[in-house]
Amino acid sequence: MTGKPFLIDAHADILYRMETEHLQFGDAGSPLHLSYPKILQAGIDLQFFALYVDPPYTPQEHLAKLICYIDTFRTQVCREDRMLPVLTYADIERNRRAGKKSALLSIEGGEFLTDDLRPLRVLYSLGVRAMGLTWNHKNALAYGVGEPEDGGLTPFGREVVREMNRLGMLIDVSHLAPRGVQDVLEITQAPIIASHSNAKAVYAHRRNLDDEQIKAIIRNGGVIGVTFVPYFIGKEPVGIADLLRHIDHILALGGEDHVGLGSDFDGIPRTMVDLRSGADYPKLLAALDKEYGPAIAAKLCGENFLRVLKAVLKQEDQNERAV
Repeated sequence: MTGKPFLIDAHADILYRMETEHLQFGDAGSPLHLSYPKILQAGIDLQFFALYVDPPYTPQEHLAKLICYIDTFRTQVCREDRMLPVLTYADIERNRRAGKKSALLSIEGGEFLTDDLRPLRVLYSLGVRAMGLTWNHKNALAYGVGEPEDGGLTPFGREVVREMNRLGMLIDVSHLAPRGVQDVLEITQAPIIASHSNAKAVYAHRRNLDDEQIKAIIRNGGVIGVTFVPYFIGKEPVGIADLLRHIDHILALGGEDHVGLGSDFDGIPRTMVDLRSGADYPKLLAALDKEYGPAIAAKLCGENFLRVLKAVLKQEDQNERAV
């Protein structure tokens, strides 16, 4: 590769493992897939930090946990300017020019919401800039992909989509049931993301996207983050060559400007055979460069997600009013 592309990983559960296993982000010996030393080894420039809480919980318990995770993010991840939080698109560019790593907070599942938008606005004010409407189960917003019924958005879920558009938050449809994905695409006024999903035509897992969903996200101008979850890729064991089959399929559907990366590192019990942590990311970058050439590889690594971030996030200085 002639020059390292700007690298974005759109989904990792680093904070979840830090909280549940009491791990330190900066520890060189940490078992985290994406500890700070491994993010440096990976060459990641912008990392999405998912806020995921194990169910079951009440909405109030979920919200309390999210606030604790945000505190961990501020005190450990952003400690001593290790990584700098992204509140506006200008932050990404500013950090890039300064040679600093960027970090963006994303909620995995809107279970903390019931019938009031105010908690969403409060979490936005605390730095959250993306959210998946559901995890695998039904909540007050929509049906998750793990439910037996393929349900769409609730009336309140539709309000949430419109409010996220207004605030300048990325809407993430990974984990959302198919009808819900369709509903989001009909309502949203901004590009969306599927932060960590693969192609169902390549491997028929419920968490993967079918061709019609992929083409609809392409028409929307959104981005699909192909994920390193082995059991979303194919019959195990799987490696980088198997992941490339999913990228090939999305590209064949017209997705050159609509594919990115969303590892799901630290949220998976096992990994690909040759992509086991951030330390192995350079192998993937080399494979993308060899398979697709540097121009397309740069799009897949980060340029496509950058385009959507620029379209969705607010542009004003971070010191201005957030809401």
